Amino acid sequence: MKTKIRETLPEIIAAVILAALSAYLLQGDVWTFWTWWLLALFMGMVAMPLTGRLFEGFEDKGWLFSKVLAIAVTGFLTWFLVALEILSFTAAVCIGVSVACAVVCAVIFHIQLKKDIECYPTGKIRLIIREELLFFGIFLMWTYLAGFRPQAYGTEKFMDYGFMEAMMRSTTLPARDLWYSEGTINYYYGGQYFAVFLTKLSGTKVELTYNLMRTFVAGLAFIMPFSLVHQMVKDRLGRNISGWKKKLPSVTGFLAGIAVSVAGNMHYVVYACVIPWIQKLKGEEVSSYWFPDATRYIGFNPDVADKTIHEFPCYSFVLGDLHAHVVDIMFVLLILALLYAWMKKVRTTKITLENTEKKEFWRRQLLMPQLLAAAALLGMFHWTNYWDFVIYYVVTGGTLLFMNIICLKGDIRQILAVTIAQAIEIFAIATVIILPFTLQFTTMVQGVRLAQNHSLPHQLLILWGLPTILTLVFVISLIIEKLKKLEHKSLYRLMKAVRTPDLFAVIMGLCAIGLVAIPELVYVRDIYENGNARANTMFKLTYQAYIMFGMTMAYVIFRLLFINCKKILKAVGVIGFVLLLWTCGYFGRSVDSWFGQVLDPSQYKGLNATAFLETDFVEDAGAIRWLKENIQDSPVVLEANGDSYSNYERVSAMTGLPTVMGWYVHEWLWRNDVADLNEKSAEIESIYTSTDTQRVQELIKKYDISYIFVGSCEREKYGENLNNAGLESLGEIVYQDSNYETYIVKIEK
Repeated sequence: MKTKIRETLPEIIAAVILAALSAYLLQGDVWTFWTWWLLALFMGMVAMPLTGRLFEGFEDKGWLFSKVLAIAVTGFLTWFLVALEILSFTAAVCIGVSVACAVVCAVIFHIQLKKDIECYPTGKIRLIIREELLFFGIFLMWTYLAGFRPQAYGTEKFMDYGFMEAMMRSTTLPARDLWYSEGTINYYYGGQYFAVFLTKLSGTKVELTYNLMRTFVAGLAFIMPFSLVHQMVKDRLGRNISGWKKKLPSVTGFLAGIAVSVAGNMHYVVYACVIPWIQKLKGEEVSSYWFPDATRYIGFNPDVADKTIHEFPCYSFVLGDLHAHVVDIMFVLLILALLYAWMKKVRTTKITLENTEKKEFWRRQLLMPQLLAAAALLGMFHWTNYWDFVIYYVVTGGTLLFMNIICLKGDIRQILAVTIAQAIEIFAIATVIILPFTLQFTTMVQGVRLAQNHSLPHQLLILWGLPTILTLVFVISLIIEKLKKLEHKSLYRLMKAVRTPDLFAVIMGLCAIGLVAIPELVYVRDIYENGNARANTMFKLTYQAYIMFGMTMAYVIFRLLFINCKKILKAVGVIGFVLLLWTCGYFGRSVDSWFGQVLDPSQYKGLNATAFLETDFVEDAGAIRWLKENIQDSPVVLEANGDSYSNYERVSAMTGLPTVMGWYVHEWLWRNDVADLNEKSAEIESIYTSTDTQRVQELIKKYDISYIFVGSCEREKYGENLNNAGLESLGEIVYQDSNYETYIVKIEK
């Protein structure tokens, strides 16, 4: 016992230091931070009997993935039961469902003990502690940074925070649309739902957990690639490694974490470093660099009528929007890990018709737990971010095809039969489990069209050249290497000769290249077609390409440097390594630009996402807080409507209380009914300005309005036409600010 304590003493010291550092940096927010970290730790530990089965080939039995798996299972099951109106969406239900899942895991653990199946990585305690400390450290770093700019204000934060507040108030799902009181949320709200689920489960407040959820995902976006690539390198090196090579899995895993969640792209290197350096040498004026430029390049520099978006995780984590594609990062990383775990499993199982009865053959092909879990996640993607369903269904299909070619020994009929059967099974499971969402959801997609515009070659090279070149060099060198050793050359023999981690890196890299290429060929039509036709398609596809490229680059650099013996390949690996590290400068530049003096802990503002009200909405802050503290359920509160990304809808966003109509473009996207939105806009104006009392009362009844808010935005929009006397006569003034002209009228019914 003393020996074990002595061995883990460095980790214990590191844990004490991190705990003390978190208390010092986060101040009063540290209790909520610790609560979430401990909750994730506990949920992951409880789910290990299930996780250990899925990741039995992993050195740590999938320890880090267990956190996300537990959240996905308990959260999705709660949502499913609420969406079917079997249960209500309350904290008690969230806890009850989680406890029920824990009981099931306990039963599985008991069965595994009887069968002498190991599901916990008992012999890898130091690895587990180090992984946990690494996650804690990255989670702490992002949480500390978020405290320098915590406001849920700007870009799309009103929408993301408003969704959370609306669901916190609602006992049914989907919740009432805070910007369209006559309907429910018609968007991929699964990401914000999971933030609310964890908020209710932990007994914390949404004002804090809005920021905590995004930093939690940022921490996972580092540690999950670390764990996956760590295992890939471990598998590639084999068991008999010694000396400094024992460090390679951890070093490469760390590089993967950096590549996915901290690094920028080569736009930063070229436009923030190289070009300014050249300008300085020439004595010219040095161009300034604004970190969002790396995500708004194609269509903007040069300025053409084809504006696109190509964001990546680091930008998202700095910006602070809690959007669908951000929260879904942890789930797409989980599905990639499941696919790799499945590949390891089937490659060692060797299931064929020659050595297995037909019935048993199909049972084992179709009922692999990793595939069933992946199918469930794909179904969930319909609700968390539909784009990810399409993307990872294709990635899953490609993985199935590659592995079936190997495991079924090149038998084309068997390969096609098994691959098609597995694809149909996965699609069917994914479709059925998400029916409570899809039956109520109206799609925003208006078809697919050939791309009319294309990116300039040098722009694609700057944004995607580094990972694409590394991937292609690796693929070509791997093919040449394997073909030289084969006497009888065929696709089956070639793929069989490729080791599992190498093959998975190839799959991720090629899929990422495909995702970058697709927007150059076709795009999905939506309301942004005029001038921004490719924007949404490129945004969603290349975001996932970046994630897969990040892990591929880290693994490929390891392979080129430490497995290949050719000097030219080692040189490519060194160049790739240097350039990848150089892109990490984007993190420092963006943090400095967005968060300010982060090296001065006294500048830390805290995690409260609504604290900005007292400075940015001085006239309205008191009234908004009164509504939040005193109004139960979700009665309609009328406020002036405005354009998307504006400061309008600050009341509904901060309280979750529905209003008649909110941000125009967002509702146009979600409803695609401009006539209805224009009618609502005109009728809202009538309520605020009309002197026809009967007409106003008819409109109030039509929209079931319970409260009318009159504040800064209403006075700004309607000016002298604002009928204060008429509004005050409609009911009781339940709130009035003595310092400002802001008031709230409760409608008499």
